Amino acid sequence: MFRSLFSRKKTALTGAPAVRRMKTYSAQSGYVYQYFYEGQREFRSGSESGAEYVFQISADRKNWRNTSVLVAAAALNAWQEAHGRELSSTERYAIAKMALFQAFDERPAPAGMSGEIRVRPADVEGIVESLGL
Repeated sequence: MFRSLFSRKKTALTGAPAVRRMKTYSAQSGYVYQYFYEGQREFRSGSESGAEYVFQISADRKNWRNTSVLVAAAALNAWQEAHGRELSSTERYAIAKMALFQAFDERPAPAGMSGEIRVRPADVEGIVESLGL
């Protein structure tokens, strides 16, 4: 009974491609990562909410782990209000993927990829600018 009261069930992932494609990213850290996009779902953590993009990643093709990129609605809303337009679902996915690449570049080793990646408003601004959107 208590387990059901305190455990949080995650909703199913949506938006995953019909055929999974392994992709590769050569990070500035010197590691070469392989990853799959698993899908997305809504997240709520305290007063924060938004979209959770889940990627399965590996640096050696033997050990795989899921890594979440949390894109807070407040971070997106700040950019949208400042620029007077709404970001499309494709643009939101691109922000999550670029945040994953930044984490690959900034975290010194694959063990550092075990934590979630949170996208802040300043991250959204920088990523959108680098993509030329």
